[in-house]
Amino acid sequence: MNPKDKDILSIALPSIVSNITVPLLGLVDVTIVGHMGEAAYLGAIAVGSMIFNVIYWIFGFLRMGTSGMTSQAYGRSASDEAARLLLRSLSIGLGIGLLFIVLQQAVRWAAMTAMQPTDDILGYAYTYFNICIWGAPAMLGLYSLTGWFIGMQNTRIPMLVSIFQNVWNIFASLIFVYGFGMKVEGVACGTLSAQYGGFLFALYLLWRGGYARMFRGISLMETLADSKSMSRFFTVNIDIFLRTLFLVAVNLFFTAAGARQGAVILSVNTLLFQLFTLYSYVMDGFAYAGEAIGGKYYGARDKSAFHDTVSRLFRWSFVLTLCYTLLYLVAGESFLRLLTNDMSVVEATQHYFPWALAIPLAGLGAFYWDGIYIGITYTRGMLAATFWAAMVFFAVYLTLFPLYANHALWLALLLYLVTRGVVQTLLFRRRRDQF
Repeated sequence: MNPKDKDILSIALPSIVSNITVPLLGLVDVTIVGHMGEAAYLGAIAVGSMIFNVIYWIFGFLRMGTSGMTSQAYGRSASDEAARLLLRSLSIGLGIGLLFIVLQQAVRWAAMTAMQPTDDILGYAYTYFNICIWGAPAMLGLYSLTGWFIGMQNTRIPMLVSIFQNVWNIFASLIFVYGFGMKVEGVACGTLSAQYGGFLFALYLLWRGGYARMFRGISLMETLADSKSMSRFFTVNIDIFLRTLFLVAVNLFFTAAGARQGAVILSVNTLLFQLFTLYSYVMDGFAYAGEAIGGKYYGARDKSAFHDTVSRLFRWSFVLTLCYTLLYLVAGESFLRLLTNDMSVVEATQHYFPWALAIPLAGLGAFYWDGIYIGITYTRGMLAATFWAAMVFFAVYLTLFPLYANHALWLALLLYLVTRGVVQTLLFRRRRDQF
């Protein structure tokens, strides 16, 4: 195997493992409350998890922006710059997390107003929120650390942290619920303790992983007072932040549009969307490889190695996309039957299954280019592509929904993915000589 392919896999495979374990934090909570005997508990966890998923997703720029800029510093062998990037990102992440704690009443009111849980769920959702909001600094700080490790070409540490965090969450939640007789508050305390456990474990691995020497002699105050570097940091991350808002808008609208069509269609869309989620776990791993390795060669100004990496990542992405398409064609229905035993829902999925089957090919460009663009910090291009893709999504849905109902919703989603990939391809070709 070519050494560059080995480098790609060394970054991608641990990232894939990390991606697969991330949903377990929420799954463990759901499993525990699902055996408490009261549906309102499960509803509260669902509402609370959705709120925090959206909040942390919006602030995902802390991971992505840090990853791209750090990988470029790594490529230039600028260890001082890489260290300052982490201090800068950590300070901002922890600061935003503390701000959420200070403003928690306003955030809770806005979140609950948006979610509108029923009265039997509302009280428990408040309890879950009031505890888990204290984990915001740990989660956002961990985003910064994860992005930095990826930029330093080390995805093994984020994988270890993710596994550690999930094991901690399982045992802590079981102890709080069954050992101390707590209910929703026990699950929330388990999640909160796992968040801080993961954050502290990442700091420990940073210290013991040979990185501590990079921070010697570097002043935190001088790092934060460097207006030029702070300006670039915020410019890159504002683009990613705005892009994420468009992503969130499309995904939330997709769910809401399905819900307005009734319980069966909502269930169908939720099940079929799991095929998209599974595909994203693997493709995100290779996108991380694009961030780390592409950014490294871009920072080193090694055009030949950079474009070779771009080509190799495309080949890996294309092969995986074909494999996923064939897998869904052969075993997609069987997988859906594992997720539910409601035959009416399974049968209803058959009307829309071709749309889900097209997801890998439609999403190939979007996932592939995202990693490259983050690595070279061409975040304005990512923002432009996502903006136009979102416009296409809403235009197609609003135009065709009266005629084709849920088929129009799925067509809008696929064209949204295709548009992201096409726009980013055109932008890259236009600026190819600059990369």
